[in-house]
Amino acid sequence: MSPVLFPLPGNERMAAALADGLKGMGGRIDVRRFPDGDSYVRIDTTVSDRTVILVCTLDRPDEKFLQLSLVAATARDLGAAQVGLVCPYLPYMRQDARFRPGEAISSRYFAHLLEVSFDWLVTVDPHLHRIHSLNQLFAIPAAAVHAAPYLADWIRNNVENPLLIGPDSESEQWVGSVAARAQAAYTILEKVRRGDRDVEMSMPNIGDAAGRTPVLVDDIISTGRTMVAAIRHLQALGWSSAPVCVGVHAIFADDAYGALRKAGAHDIITTNTILHPSNRIDLHESIVNSVRSMIA
Repeated sequence: MSPVLFPLPGNERMAAALADGLKGMGGRIDVRRFPDGDSYVRIDTTVSDRTVILVCTLDRPDEKFLQLSLVAATARDLGAAQVGLVCPYLPYMRQDARFRPGEAISSRYFAHLLEVSFDWLVTVDPHLHRIHSLNQLFAIPAAAVHAAPYLADWIRNNVENPLLIGPDSESEQWVGSVAARAQAAYTILEKVRRGDRDVEMSMPNIGDAAGRTPVLVDDIISTGRTMVAAIRHLQALGWSSAPVCVGVHAIFADDAYGALRKAGAHDIITTNTILHPSNRIDLHESIVNSVRSMIA
Protein backbone atom coordinates (compact mmCIF):
# COMPACT_ATOMS: atom_id res chain seq x y z
CA MET A 1 0.00 0.00 0.00
CA SER A 2 1.38 3.42 -0.95
CA PRO A 3 2.44 5.80 1.84
CA VAL A 4 0.36 8.77 2.83
CA LEU A 5 2.17 12.07 3.35
CA PHE A 6 0.99 14.86 5.61
CA PRO A 7 2.53 18.31 5.43
CA LEU A 8 2.65 20.40 8.56
CA PRO A 9 1.74 24.04 7.80
CA GLY A 10 4.25 25.62 5.42
CA ASN A 11 5.53 22.29 4.07
CA GLU A 12 2.91 21.68 1.42
CA ARG A 13 5.21 22.18 -1.59
CA MET A 14 7.84 19.72 -0.39
CA ALA A 15 5.21 17.16 0.67
CA ALA A 16 3.54 17.29 -2.76
CA ALA A 17 6.89 16.75 -4.53
CA LEU A 18 7.71 13.81 -2.24
CA ALA A 19 4.27 12.25 -2.69
CA ASP A 20 4.71 12.42 -6.46
CA GLY A 21 8.20 10.91 -6.31
CA LEU A 22 7.15 8.14 -3.94
CA LYS A 23 3.89 7.46 -5.78
CA GLY A 24 2.16 8.11 -2.49
CA MET A 25 -0.96 10.06 -1.66
CA GLY A 26 -1.34 13.40 0.03
CA GLY A 27 -3.19 13.29 3.31
CA ARG A 28 -5.45 15.93 4.79
CA ILE A 29 -4.94 17.29 8.29
CA ASP A 30 -6.39 20.20 10.18
CA VAL A 31 -3.82 21.85 12.44
CA ARG A 32 -4.62 25.14 14.11
CA ARG A 33 -4.41 26.98 17.40
CA PHE A 34 -7.11 27.82 19.88
CA PRO A 35 -7.18 31.40 21.22
CA ASP A 36 -5.40 30.24 24.39
CA GLY A 37 -2.48 28.89 22.34
CA ASP A 38 -3.33 25.18 22.55
CA SER A 39 -3.14 23.25 19.27
CA TYR A 40 -6.04 21.46 17.57
CA VAL A 41 -5.16 18.43 15.43
CA ARG A 42 -7.45 16.33 13.23
CA ILE A 43 -6.36 13.75 10.62
CA ASP A 44 -8.96 13.56 7.86
CA THR A 45 -7.42 10.66 5.86
CA THR A 46 -7.56 6.99 6.77
CA VAL A 47 -4.17 5.90 8.10
CA SER A 48 -4.93 2.51 9.65
CA ASP A 49 -2.25 -0.06 8.65
CA ARG A 50 -0.55 2.47 6.37
CA THR A 51 2.89 4.08 6.31
CA VAL A 52 2.46 7.67 7.39
CA ILE A 53 5.11 10.26 6.52
CA LEU A 54 5.02 13.65 8.16
CA VAL A 55 6.85 16.46 6.37
CA CYS A 56 7.99 19.30 8.60
CA THR A 57 11.13 21.39 8.46
CA LEU A 58 11.97 22.67 11.94
CA ASP A 59 13.55 26.08 11.41
CA ARG A 60 11.51 27.46 14.32
CA PRO A 61 11.53 24.30 16.43
CA ASP A 62 10.11 25.61 19.68
CA GLU A 63 7.09 26.93 17.78
CA LYS A 64 6.56 23.87 15.57
CA PHE A 65 7.61 20.77 17.48
CA LEU A 66 4.61 20.26 19.77
CA GLN A 67 2.14 20.33 16.88
CA LEU A 68 4.35 17.89 14.97
CA SER A 69 4.45 15.46 17.89
CA LEU A 70 0.67 15.71 18.35
CA VAL A 71 0.09 14.80 14.69
CA ALA A 72 2.49 11.85 15.00
CA ALA A 73 0.75 10.62 18.16
CA THR A 74 -2.66 10.95 16.48
CA ALA A 75 -1.53 8.94 13.44
CA ARG A 76 -0.18 6.20 15.68
CA ASP A 77 -3.36 6.20 17.79
CA LEU A 78 -5.42 5.82 14.60
CA GLY A 79 -3.53 2.64 13.70
CA ALA A 80 -0.73 3.75 11.37
CA ALA A 81 1.66 0.87 10.62
CA GLN A 82 4.63 3.22 10.94
CA VAL A 83 5.17 6.95 11.29
CA GLY A 84 8.23 8.50 9.66
CA LEU A 85 9.48 12.06 9.59
CA VAL A 86 10.99 14.02 6.73
CA CYS A 87 12.60 16.99 8.44
CA PRO A 88 14.75 18.82 5.86
CA TYR A 89 16.18 21.16 8.51
CA LEU A 90 16.92 19.42 11.81
CA PRO A 91 17.59 21.76 14.75
CA TYR A 92 19.39 21.37 18.08
CA MET A 93 22.37 19.49 16.63
CA ARG A 94 25.07 22.05 17.60
CA GLN A 95 25.06 21.47 21.36
CA ASP A 96 26.44 17.94 21.47
CA ALA A 97 28.57 18.31 24.61
CA ARG A 98 28.50 20.08 27.98
CA PHE A 99 31.00 22.92 27.63
CA ARG A 100 30.12 24.61 30.93
CA PRO A 101 28.68 23.12 34.12
CA GLY A 102 24.92 22.73 34.03
CA GLU A 103 24.46 23.06 30.27
CA ALA A 104 21.91 20.93 28.43
CA ILE A 105 23.24 18.50 25.84
CA SER A 106 20.42 19.53 23.54
CA SER A 107 21.20 17.27 20.58
CA ARG A 108 20.86 14.16 22.73
CA TYR A 109 17.64 15.29 24.40
CA PHE A 110 16.02 16.40 21.14
CA ALA A 111 16.94 13.12 19.48
CA HIS A 112 15.16 11.28 22.29
CA LEU A 113 12.02 13.40 21.79
CA LEU A 114 11.97 12.46 18.11
CA GLU A 115 12.52 8.77 18.89
CA VAL A 116 9.39 8.75 21.04
CA SER A 117 7.23 9.98 18.13
CA PHE A 118 8.77 8.47 15.00
CA ASP A 119 9.97 5.16 13.58
CA TRP A 120 12.56 6.77 11.28
CA LEU A 121 13.92 10.13 10.23
CA VAL A 122 15.27 11.66 7.00
CA THR A 123 16.94 15.07 7.07
CA VAL A 124 19.44 17.16 5.08
CA ASP A 125 22.97 18.04 6.22
CA PRO A 126 22.46 18.26 10.01
CA HIS A 127 24.94 20.59 11.69
CA LEU A 128 27.03 17.92 13.42
CA HIS A 129 30.35 18.58 15.15
CA ARG A 130 31.81 15.84 17.35
CA ILE A 131 29.12 13.37 16.22
CA HIS A 132 29.98 11.97 12.80
CA SER A 133 26.75 10.15 12.02
CA LEU A 134 23.11 10.47 13.02
CA ASN A 135 23.15 6.80 13.93
CA GLN A 136 25.49 7.68 16.81
CA LEU A 137 22.74 9.90 18.18
CA PHE A 138 19.45 8.24 17.24
CA ALA A 139 18.13 4.84 18.29
CA ILE A 140 15.75 4.87 15.29
CA PRO A 141 16.98 4.66 11.66
CA ALA A 142 18.11 8.14 10.63
CA ALA A 143 19.53 9.23 7.28
CA ALA A 144 21.08 12.50 6.13
CA VAL A 145 20.85 13.66 2.53
CA HIS A 146 23.98 15.52 1.41
CA ALA A 147 23.42 18.79 -0.45
CA ALA A 148 27.07 19.35 -1.44
CA PRO A 149 26.75 17.74 -4.91
CA TYR A 150 23.74 19.93 -5.71
CA LEU A 151 25.49 23.10 -4.56
CA ALA A 152 28.51 22.15 -6.64
CA ASP A 153 26.44 21.50 -9.76
CA TRP A 154 24.62 24.83 -9.38
CA ILE A 155 27.93 26.71 -8.99
CA ARG A 156 29.53 24.94 -11.94
CA ASN A 157 26.55 25.69 -14.20
CA ASN A 158 25.86 29.27 -13.08
CA VAL A 159 29.06 30.98 -11.92
CA GLU A 160 31.90 31.87 -14.26
CA ASN A 161 35.41 31.14 -12.94
CA PRO A 162 34.35 30.69 -9.29
CA LEU A 163 36.58 30.79 -6.22
CA LEU A 164 34.78 29.08 -3.32
CA ILE A 165 35.30 30.62 0.11
CA GLY A 166 34.47 28.64 3.24
CA PRO A 167 33.63 30.25 6.59
CA ASP A 168 36.16 28.53 8.88
CA SER A 169 38.57 25.63 9.32
CA GLU A 170 35.77 23.26 10.41
CA SER A 171 34.16 23.68 6.99
CA GLU A 172 37.28 22.90 4.94
CA GLN A 173 36.53 19.25 4.12
CA TRP A 174 32.96 20.06 3.12
CA VAL A 175 33.90 23.13 1.07
CA GLY A 176 36.73 21.18 -0.54
CA SER A 177 34.31 18.49 -1.71
CA VAL A 178 31.96 21.11 -3.18
CA ALA A 179 34.88 22.79 -4.95
CA ALA A 180 36.17 19.50 -6.37
CA ARG A 181 32.82 18.64 -7.95
CA ALA A 182 32.38 22.23 -9.16
CA GLN A 183 35.88 22.05 -10.69
CA ALA A 184 36.80 25.23 -8.83
CA ALA A 185 39.53 26.52 -6.54
CA TYR A 186 38.72 27.24 -2.91
CA THR A 187 40.07 28.89 0.21
CA ILE A 188 39.02 29.06 3.86
CA LEU A 189 38.53 32.17 5.98
CA GLU A 190 40.27 32.65 9.28
CA LYS A 191 37.43 33.65 11.60
CA VAL A 192 37.28 35.06 15.09
CA ARG A 193 33.75 35.02 16.55
CA ARG A 194 33.23 37.28 19.57
CA GLY A 195 29.52 36.58 19.77
CA ASP A 196 26.54 35.42 17.68
CA ARG A 197 26.52 38.75 15.82
CA ASP A 198 30.13 39.91 16.17
CA VAL A 199 32.49 38.26 13.67
CA GLU A 200 35.93 39.33 12.49
CA MET A 201 37.84 37.52 9.77
CA SER A 202 40.80 37.57 7.47
CA MET A 203 41.55 35.88 4.19
CA PRO A 204 44.72 33.87 3.71
CA ASN A 205 46.94 34.48 0.71
CA ILE A 206 44.98 33.20 -2.29
CA GLY A 207 47.44 33.99 -5.03
CA ASP A 208 46.12 35.28 -8.34
CA ALA A 209 42.41 35.94 -7.89
CA ALA A 210 42.04 38.18 -10.93
CA GLY A 211 38.86 37.45 -12.85
CA ARG A 212 37.50 35.03 -10.29
CA THR A 213 33.98 35.29 -8.91
CA PRO A 214 33.97 34.83 -5.12
CA VAL A 215 31.38 32.30 -3.94
CA LEU A 216 30.75 32.29 -0.19
CA VAL A 217 29.46 28.86 0.84
CA ASP A 218 28.07 27.65 4.16
CA ASP A 219 25.70 24.97 5.39
CA ILE A 220 23.49 27.31 7.44
CA ILE A 221 22.87 31.01 6.76
CA SER A 222 21.49 32.11 10.13
CA THR A 223 22.41 35.64 11.22
CA GLY A 224 24.42 36.08 8.01
CA ARG A 225 27.11 37.94 9.94
CA THR A 226 29.92 35.66 8.80
CA MET A 227 29.04 36.25 5.15
CA VAL A 228 28.55 39.99 5.68
CA ALA A 229 31.98 40.21 7.30
CA ALA A 230 33.47 38.21 4.42
CA ILE A 231 31.88 40.52 1.82
CA ARG A 232 33.28 43.59 3.57
CA HIS A 233 36.70 41.97 3.77
CA LEU A 234 36.64 41.22 0.05
CA GLN A 235 35.66 44.82 -0.64
CA ALA A 236 38.54 46.05 1.54
CA LEU A 237 40.90 43.90 -0.52
CA GLY A 238 39.65 45.65 -3.63
CA TRP A 239 37.93 42.62 -5.14
CA SER A 240 36.12 43.77 -8.27
CA SER A 241 33.48 41.02 -8.49
CA ALA A 242 30.53 41.05 -6.10
CA PRO A 243 30.22 37.70 -4.31
CA VAL A 244 27.56 35.05 -4.70
CA CYS A 245 26.34 33.61 -1.38
CA VAL A 246 25.33 29.93 -1.43
CA GLY A 247 23.90 28.01 1.54
CA VAL A 248 22.02 24.83 2.33
CA HIS A 249 19.61 25.98 5.04
CA ALA A 250 17.92 29.40 4.66
CA ILE A 251 17.38 30.37 8.30
CA PHE A 252 17.92 34.13 7.70
CA ALA A 253 17.24 35.22 11.29
CA ASP A 254 15.97 38.76 11.77
CA ASP A 255 17.36 41.00 8.99
CA ALA A 256 20.01 38.56 7.70
CA TYR A 257 18.75 38.39 4.10
CA GLY A 258 18.48 42.17 3.82
CA ALA A 259 21.88 42.61 5.48
CA LEU A 260 23.52 40.40 2.85
CA ARG A 261 21.86 42.34 0.07
CA LYS A 262 22.86 45.65 1.61
CA ALA A 263 26.45 44.48 2.12
CA GLY A 264 26.78 43.89 -1.62
CA ALA A 265 26.01 40.24 -2.36
CA HIS A 266 25.44 39.80 -6.09
CA ASP A 267 23.09 36.88 -5.51
CA ILE A 268 21.91 34.67 -2.63
CA ILE A 269 21.13 31.02 -3.36
CA THR A 270 19.82 28.29 -1.04
CA THR A 271 18.28 24.84 -1.23
CA ASN A 272 14.62 24.21 -0.53
CA THR A 273 15.03 22.71 2.95
CA ILE A 274 13.39 25.87 4.34
CA LEU A 275 10.92 27.74 2.16
CA HIS A 276 12.42 31.12 1.16
CA PRO A 277 12.61 33.35 -1.96
CA SER A 278 16.31 32.43 -2.27
CA ASN A 279 15.51 28.73 -2.90
CA ARG A 280 16.92 27.71 -6.28
CA ILE A 281 18.41 24.29 -5.57
CA ASP A 282 15.85 21.48 -5.35
CA LEU A 283 16.72 18.48 -3.15
CA HIS A 284 13.45 16.57 -3.26
CA GLU A 285 14.77 13.84 -5.57
CA SER A 286 17.53 12.85 -3.13
CA ILE A 287 15.09 13.03 -0.23
CA VAL A 288 12.73 10.69 -2.11
CA ASN A 289 15.55 8.18 -2.62
CA SER A 290 16.44 8.29 1.08
CA VAL A 291 12.80 7.83 2.13
CA ARG A 292 12.47 4.84 -0.21
CA SER A 293 15.28 3.11 1.68
CA MET A 294 13.37 3.63 4.93
CA ILE A 295 10.03 2.24 3.75
CA ALA A 296 11.29 -0.55 1.47
